[in-house]
Amino acid sequence: MTPGTAANGPARRRLWALVLGVLLLAGGATAYTVRAVADRPGATAAAADEGFTLDGPPGAFWFRDTASGRVARQDPSAPGGRVALGPRCDRFHAAGDTALCLQRRPGVPARSYVLVLDRRLRELRRMSLPGIPNRARVSASGRVLAWTTFATGDSYATSAFSTRTSILDLRTGYLIKNIEQIPLTLNGRRHHAPDVNYWGVSFARDDNRFYATVATQGRTYLVEGDLRAWSARALKENVECPSLSPDGTRIAYKKKVSQDPRAPWRLHVLDLATLRDHPVAETRSVDDQAAWTGPGTLSYAHEGALWSVPADGTGAPRRVAVGATSPAVPR
Repeated sequence: MTPGTAANGPARRRLWALVLGVLLLAGGATAYTVRAVADRPGATAAAADEGFTLDGPPGAFWFRDTASGRVARQDPSAPGGRVALGPRCDRFHAAGDTALCLQRRPGVPARSYVLVLDRRLRELRRMSLPGIPNRARVSASGRVLAWTTFATGDSYATSAFSTRTSILDLRTGYLIKNIEQIPLTLNGRRHHAPDVNYWGVSFARDDNRFYATVATQGRTYLVEGDLRAWSARALKENVECPSLSPDGTRIAYKKKVSQDPRAPWRLHVLDLATLRDHPVAETRSVDDQAAWTGPGTLSYAHEGALWSVPADGTGAPRRVAVGATSPAVPR
């Protein structure tokens, strides 16, 4: 041992402890700063540019532009036909005077923002919730909203997923954080099971009745729900992501037609009076909640583009926008 080593050892240890403490504090401060920035409204979203609203000429429709992540408008009268100046969203829908924007937040575990926007796409309300954005719907009046997130998993093509579906009534401000506790009637009997999952809500024009998918015990069903009575009943098996027609008589939905996880579904349309269905002309497997963009027209996302097809089974699919998802036509 050299002279002074014993005396200098404690000093060196104190110095290293001080350096380590500074580094840990710096790291903690950095982590706090990142978290704080991520939680600030402006950190994850760009607001709509001034003048970009839900108003547009006949034939215009709105969607999410996948290149920028912003809400865009396809306007036949505009130069280039496309303007992407809306807020950033991962899922989007609009009806009446209201738009709904779901944004995934950075970090683990997965969390999202729910943004309620007015007709000028200005933010009215913001909520934080767990999960990955998946489905968004606004009732025709714009007064009732629903959204679905993946609590675990990120695909309906496997059984390893769990969803959380919420409903917000803008008239009262009442929020149902998860509709899984709604009393469910299945095959004429009350059904209780720990594996119940709901997703893909679609509202009737009375802002009370709604349709959705429920999954339980390895099967999916179309359910009709009643918000005032707080009840739901299964109508038909093998129905996913229902979308109610503007006249309230038909449901467009995904029907499982194959066990192939790469192509399990085909779009069908169901007559609610008879519960009979037919496939549309789109033969590819579509994993989307189709939107009625006209009295007899469905629009949906597939392989990075928006497509349109007649709801009566005639015609052929037509590509209407590239690099796009979440179609909406605010009426």
